[in-house]
Amino acid sequence: MKTQELRQKSQVELQKILTENREKLRQLRFDLDSGKVKNVREIRKIKKEVARILTLIKKYA
Repeated sequence: MKTQELRQKSQVELQKILTENREKLRQLRFDLDSGKVKNVREIRKIKKEVARILTLIKKYA
């Protein structure tokens, strides 16, 4: 999700997206250890999105 799209969301929606992304990241890390992940870049993408969301949440607070 792009930064412009994230800025249009409310803080509650950002929190929801954040928890979903953290769960995806956790699952991808488990799958990586077990050898199921083929697209390792997905982990990097989700980590960057989590950082963007945390930055926006901190900006609103």
